[in-house]
Amino acid sequence: MGGRARTTARSSHVKVPFLDLAAQSAEIADEVLPVWQAQLLGAGFVGGPEVAAFEQEYAAYVGVEHVIGVGNGTDAVELALRAAGVGPGDEVVVPVNTFIATAEAASRIGAVPVFVDVDPEHLLIDPALVEAAVTARTRAIAPVHLYGQTAPVEELRPIAERHGLAIVEDAAQSQGASSLAGRAGALGLVAATSFYPGKNLGAAGDAGAVLTNDPEIAAFVRNVAAHGSTVKYVHDRVGFNSRLDAVQAPVLRAKLRRLDEWNKARRAAADRYAAQLADVPGVRAPAVRPGNEDVWHLYVVQVEERDRVLSELLEAGIGAALHYPTPLHLTEAYTHLGYGTGQFPVAEAAAARILSLPMFPHLTAAQQDLVVEALARAVR
Repeated sequence: MGGRARTTARSSHVKVPFLDLAAQSAEIADEVLPVWQAQLLGAGFVGGPEVAAFEQEYAAYVGVEHVIGVGNGTDAVELALRAAGVGPGDEVVVPVNTFIATAEAASRIGAVPVFVDVDPEHLLIDPALVEAAVTARTRAIAPVHLYGQTAPVEELRPIAERHGLAIVEDAAQSQGASSLAGRAGALGLVAATSFYPGKNLGAAGDAGAVLTNDPEIAAFVRNVAAHGSTVKYVHDRVGFNSRLDAVQAPVLRAKLRRLDEWNKARRAAADRYAAQLADVPGVRAPAVRPGNEDVWHLYVVQVEERDRVLSELLEAGIGAALHYPTPLHLTEAYTHLGYGTGQFPVAEAAAARILSLPMFPHLTAAQQDLVVEALARAVR
């Protein structure tokens, strides 16, 4: 999952924003506003043709048979885990470097997130550590396609097969990303994604989806997300209410039509950053896994004295941020699991060094020049 970035200072003279959603909105306004007006006049706010059309279009884009729109990304992860058979007391293997929603969704079911460290090059779940975390209670592995890069699902599959586990993808930060194994969201039994506004494919508010090729899983998710009901007032199980609002669908459809173009622009921006930062001592640029096509949801560098560097960037008007400052095992919410400092050294070391630079499709080369100049001054 994703989440709101943390910053530690504010500047009243922003030169480069961390994210420019207004530019995206301006680009799609002429397409979306007439649909919104028709929905307002027709009072069609829940379900309907726009939602159905988006589900079909996104399914075709990712390459899966079924997409079920839901209220938000956290609900999507919970529904995906439930559909994979995860229940109270079961365990789910989760990378410790991710937004809390990945683990939180398991906890909401009554399951237990079992944390594993990440690899030092890409900060993605480390397959070499996953098998040792599997117990008789493990039901699923939840790889996170973090920062816009696909997790090594192909290396997790043999582990999952040996132990009879489901792979449940958290694809909230990876719309359009791919690996040699295929496109993110189509690599496991079931996947969850978020359309929070800041995502590569973002709505105008909270929204999410569950993706799968399994028709029984799709039917289960639709049922649980509608109060356990397929026929009105007939409730097969205890569910809850999580629906993709109709007013979000035209926004998502318009942005989906531009997603490949916008992701291409992100890759170009990432290439510019990499070329410029190669000459800046003290800055470690991100690496891409072989065979991956990264969509650069975030551009995360590593620096020493990160908090000071972040503060100086913000004071200089550069909208930098942190994703994520505290590994999950050290958050107060999960102290009851008994993990301690030093248990996941890669994630802990990275958490003190990571820094997210501005990254969005409309980022200009001139803006990037300002970012790199300010960063170079800060790290000297």
